Amino acid sequence: MLTHPTLQKLLRLKLTGMAKALEEQTQMPQCEGLLFEERLGLLVDREMTERESRRLISRLRSARLRQSACIEDIDYRHPRGLDKSLLQSLCSCEWIRTHQNVLISGPTGAGKTFLACALAQKACREGYRVLYARLSRLLGEISLAKAEGRYLRLLTGFAKIDLLILDDWGLLALSEEGRRDLLEILEDRHGSRSTLVTSQLPVEHWHSMIGDPTLADAILDRLVHNAYKINLKGESMRKRNS
Repeated sequence: MLTHPTLQKLLRLKLTGMAKALEEQTQMPQCEGLLFEERLGLLVDREMTERESRRLISRLRSARLRQSACIEDIDYRHPRGLDKSLLQSLCSCEWIRTHQNVLISGPTGAGKTFLACALAQKACREGYRVLYARLSRLLGEISLAKAEGRYLRLLTGFAKIDLLILDDWGLLALSEEGRRDLLEILEDRHGSRSTLVTSQLPVEHWHSMIGDPTLADAILDRLVHNAYKINLKGESMRKRNS
């Protein structure tokens, strides 16, 4: 039997899933009763599964999510303003396909970041490219990119991300440069990509937080009007869990 040379060729072709499945089939006597097409189908299915698993791992690594969260672990038992039907709708990722936004507000410890990371993890599972960033660090990264001459390349990269998460929106006051950089990011994404924002401040206070009325109008026009809004309430989940 030419199993060993065949395995080596599959590995050289980087068909590791098929190689593993073929090796397993040689150790399973019941596979000898299968038709050629059936055994080939099992090999192909295994290769597809292995490749999708590697792609998912790569997407999750690139997303740099702050928390390891998934939608299956969302806690609906405690009253904190979570609309279960809305969450189930968002879990379909249709909002990402149609380039809409999600805005999550609420007090410290209410679970904003966890919810954002859970939706992001589901987006990665559905094949979307995701990037998580705290807003203050993102703006700092942009300032550094300007000094190093890679500002436009960085903005181009942000524009290609299917879902950009801006965590801790409004935690620190925005500088004039920060306001303009934020507008550039949202302008590139408006109508073509989705953005998820978390903030301790209610959405109605964001205009004054941004500072410059003209830039605030422009930023919020590209962010708020086509967005699902989730306003979390209640006691801190950290305090409750401790």
